[in-house]
Order: sequence, then C-alpha cells, then structure tokens
Amino acid sequence: MSLLKQFKLLSEYNQLMNQRLYSAVAELSYEEINENKGAFFKSLLGTLNHILVGDIIWLSRFSNDISSQNTLAYFSTIEKPQSLNSIVFSELGELKKEREKIDKLIIKWVNSLTEKDLYSKINYKNMKGQKFEKEFSSLINHLFLHQIHHRGQATTLLSQSHVDFGETDFLEII
Repeated sequence: MSLLKQFKLLSEYNQLMNQRLYSAVAELSYEEINENKGAFFKSLLGTLNHILVGDIIWLSRFSNDISSQNTLAYFSTIEKPQSLNSIVFSELGELKKEREKIDKLIIKWVNSLTEKDLYSKINYKNMKGQKFEKEFSSLINHLFLHQIHHRGQATTLLSQSHVDFGETDFLEII
C-alpha cells in the first residue's frame, strides 16, 4: 500500500472514529463530560479540545506549504490556540461542529496530496518558537497518531463512565 493510500484511509478512519466518539460522549451529562478524571487534559471535554487543538496547530503549519495552501486555507483564518490545553469550545455541540468541519477538510486535503508532496520537507516553528525541518509524511503520520493516542484516552474515560465505545479497529475500513 502506498503511503498516500494509507493516509487516505487514516483520514477516513479518523472521521469515523470521531463521529463515534462524539456520539458516545453525547450519552453523558454536562457534568460528566466536564468532570476532572485525572487524565492528561483532565476531562473528556479537555481531551476532545486537545485533539482539536493539535489538529489546528499542525494543519495551520501544513497550510503554509505550497501543496496545501488551497485546501487548508481555512486555517489561516482562525485563531490559533495559545497552549496545548486550550479549551477552544466549552460546549460539546460547538466542539462537535468544528470537529466535523476539520475532519472533512483533512479528507479533502489528503486527497489533494501527491506522493511527491509527501517526500518534501516542511519548515515550521513549535509553540516555543524553535525552528524545525522534517519530512512532510512523518509529520502527517504524527497528526494521525496524535489523534489515535488521545482518542484512546477518551475511550478509557468513557469506559470509566460505563459507556461502551464499541469497535476501534482500523480493520473495519480496509
């Protein structure tokens, strides 16, 4: 399987898992969603916001690359989170709406990339202002792995609240 095809599958997997995640979280009360469970980002709401924050940060960086400027133009128009634990949306409905929008943009963006794009280098600054240059494909892979990692934390928090998230296997879409 080509790297590009794998990223296309990961973008679809990402959207599907996020749809399921938000449906599962919607079963909980406002208090349960906001309860500090001792997770990295405290609550389910904090964890969901962090996943979105990570996406906004990385997709904003990617939007500066010539291969992504058109499909990721949205990210040059929105406010950038100031920290990794920023609460961008305090209401689940607003957060879900933005999540759905970004998931569609990720799919559109990945479908616009070429194999050649994946092997170019991307220059960016981290949140501390340090400069880096890395292969685009490695950073795209990081984007998806970051989402998967924190969705795993969210599903653990759901389990602690007796909500069964269901199947998470990538095999479901291949």
